[in-house]
Amino acid sequence: MIHAADVREWRDLTVVDTAARKIGVLEAVYVDTTTDQPAMATVRAGLPTRRRLFFVPLDDAIAGPDYLKVTYAKALVTTAPSIGTDGVLPAAGEEAIFKHYGLPYESGAAGERQLARR
Repeated sequence: MIHAADVREWRDLTVVDTAARKIGVLEAVYVDTTTDQPAMATVRAGLPTRRRLFFVPLDDAIAGPDYLKVTYAKALVTTAPSIGTDGVLPAAGEEAIFKHYGLPYESGAAGERQLARR
């Protein structure tokens, strides 16, 4: 299990996939609003003038001394829904992220968001 205290140290770590290929740099962590546990991260990737923040789930992620290894292939992450580096995830965009990774999505009873940036 990933502990919330650990993620404070992850910012700016290199994010790699299961084959140790660099995806990008960790920008932010999003927690599940029902459990307050880390659920997703945004990874800053792309050319310097065309950088985007790609969402990737943190389930079974492994933190090393200078990297964060996620359990998803680079090709899957870089085709995931993304936002601009100054962008904000719209509530309506959350479900598409979960669908991209084949994960269940459940908003709150009153339509509350499932993810919150920390």
